[in-house]
Amino acid sequence: MIPSGDVVALELDPRKTALVMIDLQKGILSTPRLPHDVETVVDRNVTLAKAVKAAGGRVVAVRVDFGAGGELAPKGATDTTPMGDLPADFADLRPEILALAPDLIVTKRQWGAFFGTDLDPCLRRLGVETVLVAGVATNMGVESTVREGWSLGYGMVVVEDACSSFAAEAHDFATTKILPRIARVRSTAQTLNGLGAA
Repeated sequence: MIPSGDVVALELDPRKTALVMIDLQKGILSTPRLPHDVETVVDRNVTLAKAVKAAGGRVVAVRVDFGAGGELAPKGATDTTPMGDLPADFADLRPEILALAPDLIVTKRQWGAFFGTDLDPCLRRLGVETVLVAGVATNMGVESTVREGWSLGYGMVVVEDACSSFAAEAHDFATTKILPRIARVRSTAQTLNGLGAA
């Protein structure tokens, strides 16, 4: 859900912009997503990635891999049960994402894409200042990545309708209450306009 009221139009410098696509992988996308269905989310990410590349920006695909038995997952105590055995293709990116030939493929072992990975130094060496974030789940991997990127000083943009979650309420709370405090929340169309790609 895009926040109500007037929003400032994006003006992006594509050469200093990267699209970071979160967890568009077989094991994560094997269950339904709301409010935007899986195929819509994948299609919008593909559209964004092609536009970013065509404009001279960078495209990053992020996947989470906890190991076949979840042995690489964070070990902190939680109220949920351990994840147990995961399918062999759990961490495999969707073919549509691989076909984009991302500039970087980042493997993470937790929700956020910056912590414990080389995403930050790679983006800095590429001259990236603005990070567009899309993917799943809005209130988990996407939100964690945006929080981390904001703390590192990047200009963060959440492409709302290219994200989704396990419940519409979770997605809407993140995109209307949390993410607008640390990022600009825009639609795919608004983001394409900001790239000059509409």
